Amino acid sequence: MDRILFILFRVTSSTVFWLRRRLTSAGLFVLASLVASGAVGLDTNLTLAYQIFTLLLALLLLSFVADFLVRTRVDARRILPRFGTAGRPLTYHIRVTGRERKTLHGLVLEELLADPRPTWREYSSAADPGPAHRRSWPGKFGYARWRSLLGEKRVAVIKDQVVDAVSQAGENEVRIEVTPSRRGVMRFEGMFVSRCDPFGLVKAGAALPLQQSMLILPRRYPLPPVRLPGTRVYQQGGVSLAGSIGDSEEFVSLRDYQPGDPLRRIHWKSWARTGKPVVKEYQEEFFVRHALVLDTFRGSGSPSAFEEAVSVAASFAFTVDTQESLLDLLFVGAEVYCVTMGRGIGRAEQALETLASVRPCTTRPFEDLRRAVMARAAGLSGCICILLTWDDARRRFLNGLKELGIPVLAIVIIDPGAPDAARPDPAENRVHALEVGKIGEGLASLRLS
Repeated sequence: MDRILFILFRVTSSTVFWLRRRLTSAGLFVLASLVASGAVGLDTNLTLAYQIFTLLLALLLLSFVADFLVRTRVDARRILPRFGTAGRPLTYHIRVTGRERKTLHGLVLEELLADPRPTWREYSSAADPGPAHRRSWPGKFGYARWRSLLGEKRVAVIKDQVVDAVSQAGENEVRIEVTPSRRGVMRFEGMFVSRCDPFGLVKAGAALPLQQSMLILPRRYPLPPVRLPGTRVYQQGGVSLAGSIGDSEEFVSLRDYQPGDPLRRIHWKSWARTGKPVVKEYQEEFFVRHALVLDTFRGSGSPSAFEEAVSVAASFAFTVDTQESLLDLLFVGAEVYCVTMGRGIGRAEQALETLASVRPCTTRPFEDLRRAVMARAAGLSGCICILLTWDDARRRFLNGLKELGIPVLAIVIIDPGAPDAARPDPAENRVHALEVGKIGEGLASLRLS
């Protein structure tokens, strides 16, 4: 039954998309009137509605025939910015040139974005919409789940643009402003350029194959001044990590050789005296390094809570000053990912690009994230944890970091509408709960210094 409903949803959405692309508002009204008159006028002995049906049908058929006579031959190119940000308006331009001698008036440009419809695998594995949706007829028949998945995959909606006049004489530039609703890759599959037929019912035009893409970065929230706790910690290979920014190479002490130490650091006299390799240690190998840990294990949590968690992580990655320190973004997807920024070896934009494409992890346990962080604990000055739920596994994870003497700032994203949404105890030190819909206010009230 689910597969039949899924096929029905896909066919219906394809039909609606085609009708909206090929018919004007007046054409849609005529089509609706045609269907209504056809239903009423089935019995020609009782009503004359069949005459209205015949008239409207002839009008639509003439409009489609005129569609082949109205030629729309143009060239277009799209000029996109490199990035956009979810929730913030962005502007790009389209330059249109005619391929006919005559001037074309009233052209309509419609962007064809990637198909947002979910696949059968996505639809069948989607989370249950919940009791509130199951009581309504859309929830009973799976439409609420379908609509939710459409919203998750649709990055933006772009309005049609009208071009007054296009000719071979020169390019006509159209300015388009759009506000992406979600992060991710906005994929342009093409552009439909059309004009109305003489009756104003059908859009006559052609699709131009203009495939491009633009990365939409996560939404970011303003944060209060961020001064994370923590002291300098020894970093293996610190000289290569420090780049050209940081402390001068001031000699601190001697220590045993470790794999990866450069040969030029070996103190030959001490090696000759002790019989084992000894290297010189410099101040530059000690600096501040924080971890920004993102919990991607959504489980039964809501999609909105996951998106807010990504936005909070992006806010910290963009705000934390990494000129004199390092910040490691850690999360688990198909594998464990670590993006390092700061001290000349990485920029915040790289972390934002990574966060723009992060997806919930459904195939691996939370223990993988805990092990990845603990493996790097010896070199961490502090840790920022963005969590999607509050349970014993998360509590043990934070307690393990605190037992190692690592300062921890933990933020738990709570969806008030989710059933059994667990909250941390207010007595928990530096563990803050932020509610979906009030993330900006919650972050503004945090003490991050």
